Amino acid sequence: MSFPTSPDLRPAVSIPPSPTLISRSILGMRVDVTTYADATARVMDWARSGQGRYVCASNVHMVMETSDSAEFRDVVNGADLVTSDGVPLVWALKALGVPQAERVYGPTLMLHVCEAAAREGVPIALYGGTPESLEEFVVFLHSHYPGIEIACLIAPPFRPPTPEEDALYTQQIADSGARIVFVGIGCPKQERWMAAHTGRLDAVLLGMGAAFDFHSGRVRQAPAAMQKLGLEWLFRLIMEPRRLWKRYAKHNPRFVGKFMLQLLGQKVIDRGRTASRG
Repeated sequence: MSFPTSPDLRPAVSIPPSPTLISRSILGMRVDVTTYADATARVMDWARSGQGRYVCASNVHMVMETSDSAEFRDVVNGADLVTSDGVPLVWALKALGVPQAERVYGPTLMLHVCEAAAREGVPIALYGGTPESLEEFVVFLHSHYPGIEIACLIAPPFRPPTPEEDALYTQQIADSGARIVFVGIGCPKQERWMAAHTGRLDAVLLGMGAAFDFHSGRVRQAPAAMQKLGLEWLFRLIMEPRRLWKRYAKHNPRFVGKFMLQLLGQKVIDRGRTASRG
């Protein structure tokens, strides 16, 4: 069995998170300006003290889901950290006046957090995928991060779990002692799950989407060049056209149009403020 090479992680250095967190609203959804080092430091600080928190890795799909649902917008905006997982959101942040914005891609953030967790002896749990995909991902983790403590593995059914099943899974995670839980059940299910469970678990919950399958080699990631150009969606569409074409056809054009209107509105407001000062 062969696995893709994990991205080069810079030498492990324990740094404190930035005392301030710059955020911008993109179509009503909050996106935080952070880095891999800063986001990892925040997650580890929360995990070491057993705080119940949750982290969303946002992309165009998530923005449009929040645009279509006030309830889901509240879920994402209630997260403790919302990273710019998608390159178009990095462009949006820069257009909104944050030139230092950079991508904090969920699957790569996961590797940074796993490296820190292995180094500091913080136990993790995996929630999502299938039993087979979890087993393959565990092999990957042990290979790349010797000594990492994987306290709990749960592959929930693809249907909504029953209340009894959900209570059982939640208790298993709590009893395992995991302080970081990677959740890979897809947007918007994983964000709703995290919001509903963050008060029931003394752990940091991170929504990771397809990261389990990416790192185990079950699903190919877009080449780095396509990712930098913001064309990851196109690569994934080519790989899974039947599953993804409706999502991209529905969300991508609307995102561009709505965000252009947001920018136009912001420019009108800025000009009005400038005129009033003059």
